[in-house]
Amino acid sequence: MLSGRRAMIIGRMETAVSSVPMVSTRLSRQDILGSWKARWGYKRMHYTVPPGLYAVGNPTHTSPVMVSANYKMSFDRLRKNLTGVNAWVLVLDTRGINVWCAAGKGTFCAEEIAHRIEKTHLKEIVTHRTLILPQLSAPGVAVHQLFRLSGFRALYGPVRAEDIQAYLANGKKATEEMRTVYFTLRDRLVLVPMEVVNLLRPVIAGLAALGVLKIFGASIRGEEVIPVQMLRGIFTTAIPYLGAVAMGAVLVPALLPYLPGRSFAWKGWFLGVLWTVAYLLFTNQLPGRSDMAALLLILPAISSYLALNFTGASTYTSLSGVMKEIRMAKPLLISCVSLGVVFLVRGMF
Repeated sequence: MLSGRRAMIIGRMETAVSSVPMVSTRLSRQDILGSWKARWGYKRMHYTVPPGLYAVGNPTHTSPVMVSANYKMSFDRLRKNLTGVNAWVLVLDTRGINVWCAAGKGTFCAEEIAHRIEKTHLKEIVTHRTLILPQLSAPGVAVHQLFRLSGFRALYGPVRAEDIQAYLANGKKATEEMRTVYFTLRDRLVLVPMEVVNLLRPVIAGLAALGVLKIFGASIRGEEVIPVQMLRGIFTTAIPYLGAVAMGAVLVPALLPYLPGRSFAWKGWFLGVLWTVAYLLFTNQLPGRSDMAALLLILPAISSYLALNFTGASTYTSLSGVMKEIRMAKPLLISCVSLGVVFLVRGMF
């Protein structure tokens, strides 16, 4: 990561009070690889740039000041779209969290902006008192408080960094298109890799638990435990559970606008039920009543829980809505899984 930081620094600009790093607007192969790794969760919380002031092009005391998070993917997206622009970029300490999430968590806020203005001596570097904030930071920034703390007024730039040059050329006025938040299939699926990686450990642990239960059940019934057959049996047993994981972690994001209801828990439950019914209808070996009850209780609950994880990354709800849905759904999901495990154990023994 350190080499990636060094690659983006192309020099230093001397100001009246400090030496400011100058950054390239061209992303290197290290930057692209680093973003890909972060998408897959590799050292995600360490993918950062040091907070502070950066120069793009050859800014002067009248050049615009952009504000960004210190999550490197957010910073890279901004600087990439400032090619040919002379500007300052004020990077906040958002603890490695992107703009939107940092605004919701309180790290992209008026206090942090004012603190960073003071620490970088920005008042002595620029003569104007205007900051351009990303629109998605609005939930976390009280602009009147920012003005009181720092003397800087805030303008909200476009939603997408790709529109920043058009925004500046338009006299720092955003069009309706620039203000519109889209949540396309690509936007939704780009979040799936992180979810999949986070699921690897619990999925492996779950498969191990299934294996232990099958071996223990076989030994109690006096059956011979043959390793190859046991592994095949564990894999066969795992298929419905892996399918439920795929429903909640992949298909819910992909089909989000088309699934019935507003609740994410319900959307996941709906797909989980469809998957469970389809599995029971088309499986070659129909399970017993206890196993069938276990699947009908556990599989939709798994899909529902994983869909619920997606609420914080969606434009479909608010923080209060997320908390309300979790409070309602969590007891029901725990009850279903607990009862399902009872049926599952009963069916194995």
